[in-house]
Amino acid sequence: MNRRVFIRTVACGLLAGPRAAQAQQASVPRIGVLAPTTCSHPNYQALREGLRALGYVEGKTIIIECREAAGRYERVPELAAELVRLRVDVLVTDGLSPARAAKQATKTIPIVMGTVGDPVGAGLVHSLARPGANITGLTLTTAEMNTKRLEFLKAITPGSSHVGVLTNPGNPGAALGIRETEAAARSLGLTLHVVEARGAEDLERAFAEMLKQQAKAVVILPDPILADQSTRTAALAAKYRLPAVGEVRNFAEAGGLLAYGPRSEENFRRAAFLVDKILKGSKPGDLPIEQPTKFELVINLKTARALGLTIPPSLLQRADQVIE
Repeated sequence: MNRRVFIRTVACGLLAGPRAAQAQQASVPRIGVLAPTTCSHPNYQALREGLRALGYVEGKTIIIECREAAGRYERVPELAAELVRLRVDVLVTDGLSPARAAKQATKTIPIVMGTVGDPVGAGLVHSLARPGANITGLTLTTAEMNTKRLEFLKAITPGSSHVGVLTNPGNPGAALGIRETEAAARSLGLTLHVVEARGAEDLERAFAEMLKQQAKAVVILPDPILADQSTRTAALAAKYRLPAVGEVRNFAEAGGLLAYGPRSEENFRRAAFLVDKILKGSKPGDLPIEQPTKFELVINLKTARALGLTIPPSLLQRADQVIE
């Protein structure tokens, strides 16, 4: 081989190497996660577990870009815009606020909603069967859960007609959750006292306000930020001697009286399956919105005893877990 030709061939090979590596890196799909709380939340660990189960290796065959609002809903739109600028291949959202922000930020990048109470009522999708546009995901069917939570509280505290409702006004789904709970309360003959808390700093005041309004029990409406404060909320419920029911099981595990709802971690493991289908060519708008099939009832019997309450045997038999 001519010496000059040999040198050119070697030089071109050296240049092509980094370019090939860059092209290979660029071809690795990137998943944007829009988190209203923190990126260390169990939901996103479940998403990673789901992707690993499907054969993806983080950092090699898939890249996860997580952006966290750290409890500040007002930051969610800018974080959604940032992920869109990164040109992620799929956006995964948690809750109504991130889902809305993602939909407003892009009409082309596929969106997978990990948890949304009523995506049709919120105007995110056309229907559960055919969501349309660039969005799919999973729902939590909050209306049924709110009714059940009130029913459980009434069964345990039959003489209590006043119930406090703890909600986060920064959550766009708060108003819908209040309406659903009010409708359930009317059917059960209960009077509600709605108290707001945006985060940990508001919780003590909120519980004191509920006690002032003569609430005898508390329902905590679904919200990622309030769910993240389960330990603090359970401690305050014990301090003010208020039987409380929440959504996530770790609320009961932390000392709350009851928890009832689907496991959000399972939603995110399932979200990994939808992400996989989209990366393999499925259109998100053609993938039906999935609904949970299992709802967990967790009862903390130790807390019930501390509050002087008796749990009806029928409720204990129905429970998926009883904490002694």
